[in-house]
Amino acid sequence: MGLVHDEDDDIELLAGRAEEFGRFYLRHEDAILMFFLRRTRSAELAADLAAETFARALEGRRGFDVSRGSPRGWLFGIAKHLLSDSVAGGRVQDAARRRLGLERLAVDDDALARIDELTGGEALEALEGLTVEQRTAVEGRVFDERSYEELAARLRCSNSVVRQRVSRGLRVLRDRLEGLA
Repeated sequence: MGLVHDEDDDIELLAGRAEEFGRFYLRHEDAILMFFLRRTRSAELAADLAAETFARALEGRRGFDVSRGSPRGWLFGIAKHLLSDSVAGGRVQDAARRRLGLERLAVDDDALARIDELTGGEALEALEGLTVEQRTAVEGRVFDERSYEELAARLRCSNSVVRQRVSRGLRVLRDRLEGLA
């Protein structure tokens, strides 16, 4: 699991030499990987997207502006834009990795085991067991951190329906995961 992060230290790491960026990477690697894994359900794709996210962050670290938010928020902004661009383009955008001369990540059995350990493979399986409506509401609220109002508009239903779907979905997940313990 990545190291606990300190926002002030993250700001210094982004302003420092490229060699210091490795500490920033280690602090946020797991969170970024999980962000992509939850959305893509593919370890290989999540690893590719995470690598490109950090390559873009390394390239653009001098453009980070603390007045616009936290380093972690900035990093997740890069990740969200990359995911959106990659979905629209139908492939992982890897221009920053290529410019920096970084090779494509090889996701071997050890890496897949680590990713499975991070996710608790049972949790993703339990999520797949929800109804489509529940899964969409839970993912939108919990993973994407969308408001109930935003989800209601997106799903074309009322706030109370979204709240019920999230509540029921989380209850089903909790019950299934407790049954595995």
